[in-house]
Amino acid sequence: MTALPKLYIGIDIHKRSWKVHCATELFTGKTFSMSPDPEQLQRYVLKHFSDYEVNVAYEAGCCGYYAHRCFEGYGWTSLVVNPADIHRKGKERHTKTDKIDAQLISRELKDGRLDSIEVPDMEREQLRSLFRRRNDLVKDFRRVKSYIKMQLLYFGIKEPEEFDNDHWSHKYRQWLDDLVFKHPTAKAALESRMRFFRFVDQELRDVSTQLRRYCKTHYKKDYMLLRSIPGIGGIVACGILCELGDLRRFNTVKHLAGYVGLVPSVHQSGGNQKTMGMTPRAHRLIRSYFVEASWQAIRTDPVMQAYYRKHMGKNVKSIIVKVARKLLSRTLAVIKTETPYVVGVLQ
Repeated sequence: MTALPKLYIGIDIHKRSWKVHCATELFTGKTFSMSPDPEQLQRYVLKHFSDYEVNVAYEAGCCGYYAHRCFEGYGWTSLVVNPADIHRKGKERHTKTDKIDAQLISRELKDGRLDSIEVPDMEREQLRSLFRRRNDLVKDFRRVKSYIKMQLLYFGIKEPEEFDNDHWSHKYRQWLDDLVFKHPTAKAALESRMRFFRFVDQELRDVSTQLRRYCKTHYKKDYMLLRSIPGIGGIVACGILCELGDLRRFNTVKHLAGYVGLVPSVHQSGGNQKTMGMTPRAHRLIRSYFVEASWQAIRTDPVMQAYYRKHMGKNVKSIIVKVARKLLSRTLAVIKTETPYVVGVLQ
């Protein structure tokens, strides 16, 4: 049986247009622009390369995985790749156009140097959108609180000592509502900010409740396993399920730590090796969640407390990263063994 010739398609995807480069094993290829429509590309391939085995790749970005799912539906081999994984030679690093990007993707695909990122199923992808909405609301919540504090500072208004903290109690909110300014315009500005504050506060509560409820219902087993670990609360557990998916796909904790970004960045030349801190290539949101969860873990789990004290005297940031790595290892172990964590038991 004769093997089919292969077609390699690299696409630089944008909202309004795609730059496409098609190459085969015998010729370097052709580059053209088209509307952002997978069906149009399918028609082109059927017309010009009907007897070819089709391989297509594009960079992960704002356009999501819709095109990828369409390509796989056509029976093509499709890859969604991390832009950082596309190798650029010499001057290619200083020259960037849509045409060059499409050609590079096609070339790397043809040479077999590309690996696809993990593409979530549609249910988890849409759940992830709710989790990310919550994080947008967290940013808005912090921002509006900062604006209100800045207005008080600007007009020289001192807060009562009992309210001088990050917790905005109902009494503090009432105190803000009762503030009197010499002119009504400043009061109108504060009232507007307080209305926005209360709106974001309620939205954040509602979205958080929806997120926890959905994960409890549809991913109950993994959700409860994660919640058994000290330091991992409901929102962190939801974040792990939404952003990392099924942790069983990670073979080792080293694999998982590399994905999250809890590994050192190392530079070696000859006999000299230098550690550059945490790697810049990371899932920054989940990494930050694990670091924050580690502070709670060392307060509630004797094993984590002992591990933290063992490294006392070193840089505090370095120690908490070590704790976060241990917490990550514990998270993977709990999911893989499907055994809830027991506080105080060395695992």
